[in-house]
Amino acid sequence: MHYVKLISTTLVMLLIAGCSSLWNFGGETRSGVSSSLVDYLYPAGEVPPDSQDKIPYLKLPLRVGIAFVPGQSGRGAISEATKMQLLETVKAQFTDRDYIEHIEVIPDTYLRSSKGINCMQQVARLYGVDVMALVSYDQVAVSEDNPSSFLYWTIVGSYAIKATSNEVQTFVDTAVLDVSTARLLFRAPGLNKTSDRSTLIESGEVVRKAKDSSFSAAMDAMTQNLTIELDQFQERVQKDPQVARTEWKSGSGGGALGLWVLLVFTGLSACKARRARPAAS
Repeated sequence: MHYVKLISTTLVMLLIAGCSSLWNFGGETRSGVSSSLVDYLYPAGEVPPDSQDKIPYLKLPLRVGIAFVPGQSGRGAISEATKMQLLETVKAQFTDRDYIEHIEVIPDTYLRSSKGINCMQQVARLYGVDVMALVSYDQVAVSEDNPSSFLYWTIVGSYAIKATSNEVQTFVDTAVLDVSTARLLFRAPGLNKTSDRSTLIESGEVVRKAKDSSFSAAMDAMTQNLTIELDQFQERVQKDPQVARTEWKSGSGGGALGLWVLLVFTGLSACKARRARPAAS
């Protein structure tokens, strides 16, 4: 009888251990996806060259390329459709600028063929863009069971008790680079953190939706910062020629600036004409 109890107890413990491993009660599940701008532009530990003496020469209006830095592929990775949709949102921030001629949304598949500055410049030449806006990202999702998760041992509990805490944190960063010199012009970050509770059964779906919404919210935050950085970059260029030198392309008209200059000179000419007109006798 003693041996029967021992064997029964052992079998029960093995069954519990197997179920615990299968359902991961009381444990933590962590997953993430990321891409790195530095690793992409300077692979294999390359040291970025000193580009401080290279002053970008920007011919306005600019043609801008927008793309995601290639990251992990496979399960959990951000879909290409989602990436393109998010980039279209970023694109809208450039379209109302008079110094922007065209914005090209570039699939990151074109950047996957190779790494390094040369690859970025080759893709830029292929699309005929002067500036590249490269979006890198880092997203981590954590699911953890709280003390109420012991109710997951029942079928009803695993479907009805929200004893799993799901947290997703997403960071995105857009680096705008001059293609010719590979010099960073400016950058704009965006951060989002979201959390929710779910049952054991619905945890996977809740995390999937949380990842998408967190990524979208982080991109929205980055886009707002991008608008601010664009305005500040204009001011920096006007105050410090070492930041970048600009010149309007021939026949472009200089956008709003060219129109303003034209109106000023037209007004001056009209004043001179009135002064030179002989007084009536």
